[in-house]
Amino acid sequence: MAIKRVGVLTGGGDAPGLNAAIKGLVTRCNELNIEVMGLHDGWQALLDPHWEEATPLDHTMVRRWDRDGGTNLGSSRTNPFKAAPVGGGEPVDRSDEAVRNAGRLKLDAVVAMGGEDTLGVASKLSRKGLPVLGVPKTIDNDLPGTDYTLGFDTALQNCLESIERARTPAGSHHMVMVVEIMGRHAGHLAFWSGVAGGADMILIPEHPFSYQLVYQLLEERLGGNPRDRKRPRYALIAVAEGATAVDESVVTADVPVDAFGHVRLGGIGNLLSEKIHTETRFESRAVVLGHAQRGGSPGAIDRIMGRMFGVVAADALGRGEVGKMVSARGVAPACTLSLVDISAASGPIRLVDVKNVYDPERYVAKI
Repeated sequence: MAIKRVGVLTGGGDAPGLNAAIKGLVTRCNELNIEVMGLHDGWQALLDPHWEEATPLDHTMVRRWDRDGGTNLGSSRTNPFKAAPVGGGEPVDRSDEAVRNAGRLKLDAVVAMGGEDTLGVASKLSRKGLPVLGVPKTIDNDLPGTDYTLGFDTALQNCLESIERARTPAGSHHMVMVVEIMGRHAGHLAFWSGVAGGADMILIPEHPFSYQLVYQLLEERLGGNPRDRKRPRYALIAVAEGATAVDESVVTADVPVDAFGHVRLGGIGNLLSEKIHTETRFESRAVVLGHAQRGGSPGAIDRIMGRMFGVVAADALGRGEVGKMVSARGVAPACTLSLVDISAASGPIRLVDVKNVYDPERYVAKI
């Protein structure tokens, strides 16, 4: 199929590297004489009463976007298959409306940059006849079908810096510092930032932890003669927000679920810190990184990967290939890029390889 006009949107949580991907896409599409329209606020763009307000993008407009964090097109967690009608009311299936509005915008294809929810929608819309192309993004780096997703490396660096900053007050005041890091079902971000930051324990969703074992490990590290200046003075625990204790469920914020059925996680760091404070003789504090860990300018890897993802997507459009997702295999940025079926994004998420890299008896990395 000949593609001459495409829309691009970013959905779900923002991530460093998205703007670099948009720049790569737009710049190469301009070279291929493909017009690019910016769709604002994710899939909401095709459901909004002002759906026709797409923004033409060219290389001069996006020439400095790769330096920006977040997404200059805005984002949302809108699900066209479960969206509130215009004027309000209970969510309904508006997917046909989204497909019609894409046609009314004269779009030959839509490039969706996002994670499992955004690309899951893209896959379902593809089956309804909307030509789509996916670009993988999530700081969790848990999307199936690819070894790298935009935002992970920058968020990893942000988490590492926070762990390092938590170390100095912990050491100065002889505390246990619990750092809560994003990660709903997969603990890649908490695990690898904990490894890089030398955390004494790393708790991830892939393996439930025992409070009693945590207390025991803290006693082994910090116990003994308090006047012994050679003993460790503090401990650092990196915990993913989706980590759970044995026989307990995830800790959630008291808010409604979103359009994809997700509850908002948060609170395991404070809960664990409070239990350590009350159940052991050690003072403890929690640091909850929240949305700041996905903020700031993209690092080198996400700028490079964003550019390459965008260019590969544009080249696919130039060949008329749709119904696919850009995929990276290997270690970024020296990895192999290809296209996989968009349905790959809806498969089981990628988890931390507990068997090979995690020691559940010590809650640390084997490596």
